[in-house]
Amino acid sequence: MSKWLLATLTLSLPMMAQAGGPLERAQDRRELREDRRELRDDRRDLHQLESLVSRYDAARTRRDRNDLNRVESELRAYVASELDESHHELAKDVREVRRDNRELRDDRNGWSSPGARADDRRDRRDDVRDARAERAALEQTRSIARELDGLYGRTDPGSLQRKRALMGDLLQLARAEQAQNHAELREDRRELREDGAHRH
Repeated sequence: MSKWLLATLTLSLPMMAQAGGPLERAQDRRELREDRRELRDDRRDLHQLESLVSRYDAARTRRDRNDLNRVESELRAYVASELDESHHELAKDVREVRRDNRELRDDRNGWSSPGARADDRRDRRDDVRDARAERAALEQTRSIARELDGLYGRTDPGSLQRKRALMGDLLQLARAEQAQNHAELREDRRELREDGAHRH
């Protein structure tokens, strides 16, 4: 009996993992939950950064070194948190590309329909694009962090202006990340619909 069960499981696992199968649909739902969490986190991060920029501008206008130091300290923590978050998101994107590659290999083995194969190719293309965008954002954030490290504590007009410009760059990155996560949420919703359509 156990040999029969093992044979059944061995033969049915590829079918369960194929496009529209229970495993892929569960993965799609998990990705949607992650996308929603990332979107909430990105909104919070953007509001935090906008507040830091506003406080920085006010402290700079008042020439209040104590407030400038407090804002810089919080900015340092924000940048460190963003770098950590970007590392995690890039790792997740790389895992998604690897999963897509496995699905495409399974497709070549004849475990899915032609429509599912086309969907898997599109999913991989989207995930590769997301990983590239995340890698580029991580590199930009690293570059900004390196430059800010050399400016912290400096209060000459040029340094203050450059720090403010770098904060503006961080704002642009935060807004771009929010837009990217909106797009990824739409893509993952589409994948869930497509996988549901390929179930039959």
